Amino acid sequence: MKNYDTLLNDLVPKKFSKRGTIWTSILIIIIIIGIIAYIDQIIKGQVVTNMRDYALWGIYISNFVFFVATSFVGSVTVAILRLTNNEWRTPIVRIAEIITLATIVMAGVTIMIDMARPDRLLNLFIYARLQSPITWDVIIIPTSIALSFLLLYFPLLPDLAILKKHFKTKSPRLSKLYGKLSLNWRGSVAQKALQTKSIKIIALMIIPVGILLQTIDAWLFSTTYRIGWDSTNMGAYFISGAFVAGVGALITVIYVVRRVRKLEDYITEFHFDKLGKFLVLACLTYLYFNINEYLIPIFTAPVEEDIHLRTLVSGEYAPLFWFAQIVGLLLPMVLLLFKKGRKPFPMFIIGLMVVVGSWWKRYIIVTPTLLHPFLPIEGVPESWHHYFPSLHEWLITFATLAMALLIITLLIRYIPVIPIQRTADERGLLETNKNTES
Repeated sequence: MKNYDTLLNDLVPKKFSKRGTIWTSILIIIIIIGIIAYIDQIIKGQVVTNMRDYALWGIYISNFVFFVATSFVGSVTVAILRLTNNEWRTPIVRIAEIITLATIVMAGVTIMIDMARPDRLLNLFIYARLQSPITWDVIIIPTSIALSFLLLYFPLLPDLAILKKHFKTKSPRLSKLYGKLSLNWRGSVAQKALQTKSIKIIALMIIPVGILLQTIDAWLFSTTYRIGWDSTNMGAYFISGAFVAGVGALITVIYVVRRVRKLEDYITEFHFDKLGKFLVLACLTYLYFNINEYLIPIFTAPVEEDIHLRTLVSGEYAPLFWFAQIVGLLLPMVLLLFKKGRKPFPMFIIGLMVVVGSWWKRYIIVTPTLLHPFLPIEGVPESWHHYFPSLHEWLITFATLAMALLIITLLIRYIPVIPIQRTADERGLLETNKNTES
């Protein structure tokens, strides 16, 4: 059994290795290129994109929906795990909360990118209309960001106090920063009681907020009366899809963190097996709502919707549609039914498949519907009849994805990805290193 000092050495944040520095540098370069493309978009206008009158949203909104869906893993899944006090969840909840905070922040940024006129951002608040789903989106995203931050921060307080002591002689400046962030945590009975109560309140609040965030986006789509979105299935469809995307992202990040930080003794095959079973359940639920969304309407759809479905199933969007369904949903579900498929490396590959499939799934939810308006497309250039993102859109989108990964990377660098104090308590370890005491 590990003693406290060994556990502390395993779990405290460490400096980037050479690979970590290269990874961070690549992300920063991608972000800088995206910022340059965005500045050019602001100067020249939306003409640099391929969005036109018949494709008003495009890749930016599909990317936004992907970020919102991925954030669901921490806002609801982790909140439920925290409320149930299952010990097996200890090594994974903080990583999930980091993913949630990064993705929900980038969801807000992506909305501003899509606006084309960021100088008019305040108009969303000044001239808000409560009957508009967009207004509720504007309200719910900052609320979700605040709650996600608090759900990550409050459980961190004991670990921040530990890091303050640990880095007192090694890095006084870093120790001082951790000390300020720890809010004078002493581990008293009163502090622990207040922390526990606060975490429960935040967890209870974030569950309806997370569900409402997914549902508002679904309502925003379905209330446009467009073919492909005009469905009462959209709310449940979005929520079930968010479970799949979020758990897939969590598995992928957990595998990388486990391998880079050598945390095999803390994040074990047992955790991957549990997450694999959870992902199977999520995929089965999502498959049910996909059947409701695509298969049943084939037998009952009016002419306009039939044209839309044929475009997805056998038309120009068929390769992306079947890629998202098979690679992002069906194949992972089948592989995870076998115990070997729930081992760490296979789970990593499956997680990547789910994340990539989920991203393209959002793309085919958004784009094909916009290219099927109520009236025929007439009197406009041929290029307006189809949509595929321009170079500017790709560069900016890649930059937002890189920003989310950079936020995750930096948080993993500076905070313990596995709770130190809780892990020590669960293993019955007591602090013995006198050099770390204040």
